[in-house]
Amino acid sequence: MTITLLLEQSPLAFTFLSVLLGLLVGSFLNVVIYRLPIMLEREWRTEYAQEEAPAERFDLVMPRSRCPHCGHGITALENVPILSYLMLRGRCSGCHASISPRYAIIEALTGLLSGFVAWHFGFGAAAFGALPLTWGLIALAGIDIETQLLPDRIVLPLLWLGLLFNITGTYIDLGSAVIGAAAGYLSLWSIYHLFRLLTGKEGMGYGDFKLYALFGAWLGWQQLPLIILMSAGVGAVTGLTLLGLKRIRQGVPLPFGPFLAAAGWITLIWGHPLTNAYLAVSGAH
Repeated sequence: MTITLLLEQSPLAFTFLSVLLGLLVGSFLNVVIYRLPIMLEREWRTEYAQEEAPAERFDLVMPRSRCPHCGHGITALENVPILSYLMLRGRCSGCHASISPRYAIIEALTGLLSGFVAWHFGFGAAAFGALPLTWGLIALAGIDIETQLLPDRIVLPLLWLGLLFNITGTYIDLGSAVIGAAAGYLSLWSIYHLFRLLTGKEGMGYGDFKLYALFGAWLGWQQLPLIILMSAGVGAVTGLTLLGLKRIRQGVPLPFGPFLAAAGWITLIWGHPLTNAYLAVSGAH
């Protein structure tokens, strides 16, 4: 029996393999979340601010991961997803400084969501598209939380990938996907400019427009209302809760990307049942 046939016939095997792959990808996503914003800032400073490029190579591969406190190079045994964090008890083996739990959280989240995607869709094109989309959304959410950026280098390739998968109607017909991409971008773009015209303030960034367009490309224009309603609702509740707990100050912007990413992923998995349930409830009244 070939591996492909095994994965097709055994959802459990496909799910287990996806969890393992997700854990490894999660480790890499931690690198992306930390380094990509720095890379973009350095490129901007070199190209537009005419600053001299740093002598040391800095990208997603080099230099090797190391402790930001003492410079201790992370060994292969110290880089095993989740297990290394637990074995080190969340501390650097060199200087014993605390390691952010974010690293283990991202690895665990990526592994769990990857396994769920595999179990939900089964072996096939839908899962093969949903996995990189899930990984990209985790990276985008992590970057937006820390820097309030949604890099085009992640958003735009995923947008085009969604359109490519829908050439054969993997998630929605191609016409709905193209309209969804355009409608997703233009709708938030219009709201942004209307809000700025009325208040003189900027309510969201262009990265949010592109991320919303991304979901239109993957899921079609039909799912856009559900995504924006869920993201806006959860974002408002979270903002009010953080204000009440005094975790943020009045007027401090809250990144919208993580809420949009979470709502889009939920819609990817349960969009049709949620929409049908809403229509059933609203029709009953």
